[in-house]
Amino acid sequence: MDERGIVPRRTPWGIVWRALLAAAIGGVLWLIGLGVLDYWSLSRPEQIWYLTADPAIGALAIAGVLCFSRRAPVLVGIAASAIVLLGSVAAMGAALLALGSVATRQRSWEIAIVAACDLVAFRWTGLLVYPTENPSLPWWESTLIFGLGFAIVIATGISIGQRRELVAGLRERAAAAEREQAARALATRVGERNRIARDLHDVVAHRVSLVAMQSSALELRPDLPEEERTAALGAIGENARLALDELRGMLGVLRDPAAVAASADAIPDEPGIADVAALVDESRAAGMHVELISAVEGEPPPAAAQTAYRVIRESLTNALKHATGASVTVSIAGEAGEGLAVRVRNGPRANTVAPRLPGSGTGLAGLRERVVRAGGRFEAGVDGDGYAVSAWLPWAT
Repeated sequence: MDERGIVPRRTPWGIVWRALLAAAIGGVLWLIGLGVLDYWSLSRPEQIWYLTADPAIGALAIAGVLCFSRRAPVLVGIAASAIVLLGSVAAMGAALLALGSVATRQRSWEIAIVAACDLVAFRWTGLLVYPTENPSLPWWESTLIFGLGFAIVIATGISIGQRRELVAGLRERAAAAEREQAARALATRVGERNRIARDLHDVVAHRVSLVAMQSSALELRPDLPEEERTAALGAIGENARLALDELRGMLGVLRDPAAVAASADAIPDEPGIADVAALVDESRAAGMHVELISAVEGEPPPAAAQTAYRVIRESLTNALKHATGASVTVSIAGEAGEGLAVRVRNGPRANTVAPRLPGSGTGLAGLRERVVRAGGRFEAGVDGDGYAVSAWLPWAT
């Protein structure tokens, strides 16, 4: 491989046709040499050399060019020229094959070096090895003929090289397109898995956290009156059933392609701002101290309302897990043209006896992504001795 592209590997047929072409050219030039050199005027040793050694050397030169031209094309071209210069007319076919191989690389200085060596070798072979007293053509005419032949070989080689570059470029673009398509498909699958994980977390985490907290409360209060114990068990069962119902609904959405597409923004049956009061009541029933402050004027867009509900639900779930017994304040305010603002703040953990519930660590990250995707802003962090989650969502007029 060089900076101009990848040279394809030679096929058996490619080797055969190159060898046959070089042999044919060398053979034609060898036959022409019989007439030009006036074979019968040569000495006996010269005749034997021309009829036997010259074709054999030409065949060996062709084999050498085919074997080594890709490793060192310029050196092979110069070597083929030297063989011609030393007395093998049949090796001219090998020299032209080497020149064409160099031309496919499309490097001007390489082509110029090999072409100059060939021109000297072709022009002076007859004069040095097979001198004639009365050449049939003037030196400038023979030089012009050789130059035209070299030009044809060079043009053919450059054309082959350009075609190789074109094919290599098309293959590379096709491979790049396949890699890009595979990367997009992988990113889509990963994004879909992450979205499904967030949806499942949002649907199940709150209910399961309530069940876990109420179960822990029963374990820590063995002296709880029977009436309160029965109520707590009923709440546990109810939350478990609701969690299963919500999970079934989520799975049904995932099975429906149209619902999956819609779930990226807003699902018709998803709870919104109107359901926040019921969510707060459920949290209070689980033993949380929650204050709700609502100042919403009008009906916010479904996407904003549902996202706000998810922010509140996840924040209450986190407070239940990590700040057991803390007081929680849920604030909602907004109107058309001003946006919808949500803030959930919990104080420090008050119940140090109840165990901390484990978290997945993805809830807040999922909320941030949802809010940002809806065109809003999201903040979460330590607020004094507690923790606060704030979100703002657009509400057009």
